[in-house]
Amino acid sequence: MTSSERPKQTTDQLKVRAPRHLAIIMDGNGRWAKARGLPRLAGHRAGTENLRRILRACVELGIEVLTIYAFSTENWDRPQSEVRGLMGIVERVIDRELNELHANGVQIRHLGQLQGISKKLQKKIKRALDLTANNDRLILNVAFNYGGRTEIVDAVQRMIADDVLVSQVDEALFGRYLYTGGQPDPDLIIRTSGELRVSNFLIWQGAYAEYYATPTFWPDFNQDELMKALEHYGQRERRFGGLK
Repeated sequence: MTSSERPKQTTDQLKVRAPRHLAIIMDGNGRWAKARGLPRLAGHRAGTENLRRILRACVELGIEVLTIYAFSTENWDRPQSEVRGLMGIVERVIDRELNELHANGVQIRHLGQLQGISKKLQKKIKRALDLTANNDRLILNVAFNYGGRTEIVDAVQRMIADDVLVSQVDEALFGRYLYTGGQPDPDLIIRTSGELRVSNFLIWQGAYAEYYATPTFWPDFNQDELMKALEHYGQRERRFGGLK
């Protein structure tokens, strides 16, 4: 993509040091709905609408990789009515947004396992991955049926299946066996809703990521909130355990 093809940035955006890889724990949908006297699924639907706005902002800022925590391996323990509703929302989002994402050069990647997901939804996910595989404007990693510990176990199992020798194992090789293999580690991880925990998200890749927590619920995390997070990120000195 040439510089002339990139979207124009506002003056405020040009002042912000955007990360190459931004990851977001999109938390607070249920509490957002409860505060408005709405069912939890209304909050999840509002969260998907907000994702569209944040994704657009990330493209405009020139962020290369956006990873979103959509559904964890632990989320299966929620009430079955909520789980079924979430699966339906994901299906509708794919049906509604896929063509536009493809037209805008977004490459969709799935982080997690397909086991346990309905065959119908698996088919839609695979179609999204195949359709957008060659896009290069922004990589959108969707962590869906994802757990950080499971990812590490999966990586070890695949290394064993590939007969990798113990003497060959180092951090670089191990990283290539993770779901995010070949991608830069996240520079900044944002968590909305005020919670202060990583919740089994990118626990290998986030070893030296900067963290930013905001009390704002995900459906209300708009572009102004994103810029605030990026401004905080831009003021930090990243030393990766060393000294400058």
